Amino acid sequence: MRYALVHYHELTLKKGNRAYFLQRLVKNLQHGLKGTGAGPIERPEGRLLIALREGADVGEVRVRLARTFGVANFAIARWVPLDMGRLAEVVTDTVKPLSFASFRISAKRGNKRFPLTSNQINVELGAVVRSLTGARVDLERAELTIYVEVLEKGFLLSLDRTAGPGGLPAGISGRVACLLSGGLDSPVAAYRMMKRGAHVIFVHFHSHPFVTRASQEKARELAELLTRYQHASRLFLVPFGEVQREVVLAVPAALRVVVYRRLMIRIAEDIARRVHAQALITGEALGQVASQTLSNMAVIDAAADLPILRPLVGMDKEEIVHQAQAIGTYEISIQPDEDCCTLFTPKHPATKSTVAELEAAEAKLDVASLVHASRALRVGEIR
Repeated sequence: MRYALVHYHELTLKKGNRAYFLQRLVKNLQHGLKGTGAGPIERPEGRLLIALREGADVGEVRVRLARTFGVANFAIARWVPLDMGRLAEVVTDTVKPLSFASFRISAKRGNKRFPLTSNQINVELGAVVRSLTGARVDLERAELTIYVEVLEKGFLLSLDRTAGPGGLPAGISGRVACLLSGGLDSPVAAYRMMKRGAHVIFVHFHSHPFVTRASQEKARELAELLTRYQHASRLFLVPFGEVQREVVLAVPAALRVVVYRRLMIRIAEDIARRVHAQALITGEALGQVASQTLSNMAVIDAAADLPILRPLVGMDKEEIVHQAQAIGTYEISIQPDEDCCTLFTPKHPATKSTVAELEAAEAKLDVASLVHASRALRVGEIR
């Protein structure tokens, strides 16, 4: 019988909340592995054990485990009865067709009542493999590592161990609303919040019909890709072109970008309250563009009552690009489009602004009506 053997790390530190966190991780795995041939999930001695039925798509199981938050690492393992003679036979059958010059045995004894220690298991199985293959033992740079886990009712034998994404199970930390542009930054910010267990609602501002629908399509593609990590999402598409026109008519050019951001924050907060989100997320990084100075961030924050979280605030562009490539959003984000950030944008936006001057500029606008107008928007469910 084959199993997917899943280890979790951070969850073991949760003490009183560990059972709740594990329950959510198991639920996420059950949902995420649907249709792969994965069976029931057991929880023996600090691990998760997922039965793989005959004909299970092991490759797809690996792909989905690799993007499940809360998984530290995993392996496809074979179940062996709790008998050293039988284990030696299975190890022999497993390594006989393989070619390798060095190896190591890595035994972990979860069942402390088993009579042999981890080191004794290593020595006994190492002698079997060395006698069979002539390969040398190398504890530092072995070509092949044979993992053995000793559980209550049997051994689990595997030859690989794949890193998972780590973090906390999706949905464990509450709900947040992310201002999702078509660029590189905000999808990475959303991913990083998902990794901390937040369920992300996406809010995209567009300027159609003044520009094409390209940014909306990009936002949908990005939301669909990111939904792989949390299984279901909602995408709000907010028409913002008319709002920008109102700002251009009433607000000095240098302040328009910050006014746009403050209005976006108010609209996103209105949406967040409707979906019971507890915070807003942006992809801002300190000093990256004119609106992302400390003074401008403070002025933007002043427009909101909910917390504004900025997971990328201390990252540089190279770090953000690297993570976008790693999670798969890069190729979508670099596609050309016409988003609302490029429409009605002044050449020289203010890098330092104050709440007083922004409030004075906004006094010429009917802010409440502009925010309320956002309720006529399109909502997409993504699963």
